[in-house]
Amino acid sequence: MQSQATSRILMIRPVRFGFNEQTADSNAFQDSKLATQANNIAQEDALQEFDEMVRQLQALGVDVMVYEDTADPHTPDSIFPNNWISFHASGTVVLYPMQAENRRLERRQDIIDDLAKRFHVARVVDLTSFEQEGKFLEGTGSLVLDRMNKVAFASLSTRTDSDVLAEFSRQTGYRTVAFKAIDAHGKAVYHTNVVMCIADTFAVICLAAITDPDERLMVRHELEKLGKRIIEISLEQMASFAGNMLLVLTKKGQKVLVMSTRAFESLTARQIDQLDDYASLFHFDLSTIESNGGGSARCMMAEVHLPRK
Repeated sequence: MQSQATSRILMIRPVRFGFNEQTADSNAFQDSKLATQANNIAQEDALQEFDEMVRQLQALGVDVMVYEDTADPHTPDSIFPNNWISFHASGTVVLYPMQAENRRLERRQDIIDDLAKRFHVARVVDLTSFEQEGKFLEGTGSLVLDRMNKVAFASLSTRTDSDVLAEFSRQTGYRTVAFKAIDAHGKAVYHTNVVMCIADTFAVICLAAITDPDERLMVRHELEKLGKRIIEISLEQMASFAGNMLLVLTKKGQKVLVMSTRAFESLTARQIDQLDDYASLFHFDLSTIESNGGGSARCMMAEVHLPRK
């Protein structure tokens, strides 16, 4: 059985980070009030947050592989690489169709080529042709994967299309569990990974966001069937990125649950105690990245599950 978590994490160091107008309509987590913030200030603050997160993860013993973004073309959201690529223990690399045109520019063959020097890449599944049809599936933002059981959970939205989901399933052998999630303002949640996090033996999820009672029951049943202990979060906690967590390993195999400080501070004492039973909790101040980019800690990390050469 494949491991759910890995100690190898890919991260992209930002060069021109800033508020992305092309993603704001579908991402309620972006703060439009900050759209007037000078990009050089947002970049400077985001870079400090990024570097500190990398430093602390590496100090914990996580193998963080950092690639520098390029100044041209301008890719304000390149700090979130998990949306354009995923890496699998079978040696498969998947490339995903992105809704925003400037996010499609984040895809970089040089990164795949560099990783292929150290890891075995058996094949590349390229789903990006769906962009021509206006259909999208934004990586492990749209997909929350139970890698151990090959089950993909997906909250359908303008960025998570059922046709692309079906093709992902056909190409990878993942069984899919699709549903719809709505935020406190009645808007479709843009990415599944802000609704839920799946780890090896537990899942953090905002079941209240799944407003259809049959779908809510179905998702709960699927998680229980997979042997996950469910830790529920509220709509308010989801809005604070409490669903945007990722279980990673240190090189010694210790389990670390990574999240932002905003997410951590939204948790109750009971939730923290529950999570602490399964992993050590680590959090980082990502306030600039969260408010301008509309993504958080999990979005910044692309897990490299490829086998070593």
